[in-house]
Amino acid sequence: MIGQRQIQLAWSVIQIAVIWSVSDIGFYFLLPVLGQQPSYNAASIASALYYVFWIGIAVITFWPLYTSWTLYTKWTTFENRWTSYAVWSLALAGCILFATYLLPMLPAPQWTQSWNPPEVRDATPWYFLPKSIEILLQQLLVLALVLALAAQRYSLKKISVYCALAFGIAHILLAFTGVPLGYVVRFMVAATAFGFVFPYLILRVPNGLLYAYMVHWLYYALTALTPRLVFSS
Repeated sequence: MIGQRQIQLAWSVIQIAVIWSVSDIGFYFLLPVLGQQPSYNAASIASALYYVFWIGIAVITFWPLYTSWTLYTKWTTFENRWTSYAVWSLALAGCILFATYLLPMLPAPQWTQSWNPPEVRDATPWYFLPKSIEILLQQLLVLALVLALAAQRYSLKKISVYCALAFGIAHILLAFTGVPLGYVVRFMVAATAFGFVFPYLILRVPNGLLYAYMVHWLYYALTALTPRLVFSS
């Protein structure tokens, strides 16, 4: 017989899946209706505001889970505020320096294939505004999944496995953006690996959510950086 706790977990998982898929698919349908390209490079402000909306939806939906966070950790959130200030300031400064100073200094990547590359490959500095907000949305959904599983008293190992599977499978939606299967598999493998690590950071490491966010963000920074350094003439 299914208990109340299992029903709550299933409902949380369904909500996470709906918000993730609808926000992802809706990006390609709603923005054109509003006269904007579904592009982080070409419509940065509109894309950023779109994901700000979904962040609000996620926070409202999962607020009870978020407020239970400290029940499943061995540390108090922002216990050492000065450390948190320093980590947050350095992380934000690094993101800004990369997007606004380093990236524009590098040569444009060369592309000779007949199909369009993933947008991150041709990322402009403005690309990282909506991408940073989208990554925050994804991290909030991962946090909700981690806390929903922790509420069921799952072990950290089980939480990591389930999170890795969910985060990897979620990236299969990239297949509908027109990129080749190889790119989809690459992102799915990376997402699976990150999904395995995120629960440990969130539940065991002070400021771990910020570290998880930065690992996620740096993957896209590296993806934008590599073709400029390796494949450009």
